[in-house]
Amino acid sequence: MELVLISGLSGSGKSVALHLLEDAGYYCVDNLPVVMLTVLVGMLAEEKVRKVAVAIDARSGGGIELLPEKLKRLADEGVRHNFLFLHASAETLLKRYSETRRRHPLGGDERTLAEAIELENALLAPISDLGHRIDTSNLKANALREWIRQFIADEPGQGLTLMFQSFGFKHGIPLDADLVFDVRCLPNPHYEPALRPLTGRDRPVAEFLEGEPEVLRMREDIARFVADWLPSYVRDNRNYLTVAIGCTGGQHRSVYLAEALGRRFAGQARVLVRHRTLAG
Repeated sequence: MELVLISGLSGSGKSVALHLLEDAGYYCVDNLPVVMLTVLVGMLAEEKVRKVAVAIDARSGGGIELLPEKLKRLADEGVRHNFLFLHASAETLLKRYSETRRRHPLGGDERTLAEAIELENALLAPISDLGHRIDTSNLKANALREWIRQFIADEPGQGLTLMFQSFGFKHGIPLDADLVFDVRCLPNPHYEPALRPLTGRDRPVAEFLEGEPEVLRMREDIARFVADWLPSYVRDNRNYLTVAIGCTGGQHRSVYLAEALGRRFAGQARVLVRHRTLAG
């Protein structure tokens, strides 16, 4: 059985993820109490269901802390899984709820929206690091769908996936980053009129940056740091390691370095490259 678990903060995109999985042929169950997880998987296994997606959120109540134990039991029984945790900044969530005028599931007469978001964060904290985290702040739905497609294409239980992610500091540091490198000190193609509309994926920008010794030194320093510490993250049984590289706008320098480092490590680990600003 292929099992995908979805959790995260309300308003962070869990419905987008579950709908995509349903379209991809998964048997989907929303808001399942954690205590029922092993029972559900057992029943669906008997029915020969091959692809299952389960959404778990804070409405599971006090049973949420049982999830690590349930996942260990499933692993012991030979059921491999992928776990995806979606979250976003409080500012983003407040804006989304204000725009849609939806009621937060933990809100009500006794709590403000901000208090409900804070409470949900606290309730989900015990499981937020169990799997792959995606910060959906400033991320359009189409970009999130593509990132989730990459996620479900990744076989569970096959070791660490190394992710290089570019971003722009003016949009904020991504919440899902494990390592953050600031490359704003490097020469900026933005000030070259011919390069300004291009991105770090374009050859003229790459040629400009590769002509700068500082850029090459930064690229090698980051590569050496990641290479030195990658075995330690593997020994720690990490499924994902997200290396975030930030420049001012997230268009040129960080994009170039994420792409270059992705190619560098392609033969050493399973690699994903993502660009937050270019994805929107």
